[in-house]
Amino acid sequence: MPRVLITGAAGFIGMHTAIRFLKEGWDVVGLDNLNDYYDVGLKHDRINQIVKCSDSIQSSFQIIYEDLNSKVWERLYQVEFKAVVHLAAQAGVRYSLENPTAYLESNIFGFQKVLDFVKLKRIKRFVYASSSSVYGKDSKQPFSENESCNSPESYYAATKKANELMAYSYSRTFDVSSIGLRFFTVYGPWGRPDMAPMLFASSAFNNEAIKVYNHGKQKRDFTYIDDIVEGIIGLFKMEQFPSGAEVYNIGNGESVNLMDFIEEIENNTSVKLKKDFIEAQKGDVEETYADTSKLYRLSSFRSKTDLSLGIKQFISWYKDYYQLNK
Repeated sequence: MPRVLITGAAGFIGMHTAIRFLKEGWDVVGLDNLNDYYDVGLKHDRINQIVKCSDSIQSSFQIIYEDLNSKVWERLYQVEFKAVVHLAAQAGVRYSLENPTAYLESNIFGFQKVLDFVKLKRIKRFVYASSSSVYGKDSKQPFSENESCNSPESYYAATKKANELMAYSYSRTFDVSSIGLRFFTVYGPWGRPDMAPMLFASSAFNNEAIKVYNHGKQKRDFTYIDDIVEGIIGLFKMEQFPSGAEVYNIGNGESVNLMDFIEEIENNTSVKLKKDFIEAQKGDVEETYADTSKLYRLSSFRSKTDLSLGIKQFISWYKDYYQLNK
């Protein structure tokens, strides 16, 4: 069976991606340092989900709990991989204002380790996570990959733009091919507790007020996790992987008002949320809206899950996971 290395396997997108690869008949090696940026227990539960999937279909999954900047690469060099999916990173726009060093270590130094591994192993299929955050306030809507993205609004965004430049450099100097995916506001079951969907759901079930930044004037291209994973796996079903260093938007292709998103949460929880309307935070852009035509031309990717269905499935998982149905 072909084998894939997935960094950040205990993460939100990492867990779903690992399970999808297993179902496609790949052996999966996951790498994660289980940092405490958010609930480590949730990360362990995600790993357990991958293990359950692996056991049920008798495919191979191995998890290695190490940091990107450790000596783990010497161990991994002894293993044959057909592909690498690099999803590990220090996430969060707002936290990058508080602890930029964490982003330098993980998103820059850590990415360098991955690039060197891909180069040394001569891996032909390499996909890594970029972010819609690379688009600044001056970027035209809908966001297109043709934008220069030279005005990042946060240090997190700057590290993701740096990743794209590093990948481009390795393409030119070492003939390393790569695809960077600019994710747009991913939500769904097993999501990150620091992201708006989980915060809103938690507030609804605990009768707490939510913070609504920029007085509710924000718009986001909310993309359901299943669509993201289908987009990723679609790149590995292509007969020919593109050469060079390419970057693609991957999103729903529709900008949704934050208040409409909140209303869907309310509809599915039967709770009218208390709202504290506050100023926009530094590092945030007012609107994200993906032009996904470039990815469609490559792999025929189209997002299929509308917001109402996505929120319904997310809230159903949330109630089950936190045992709110009893």
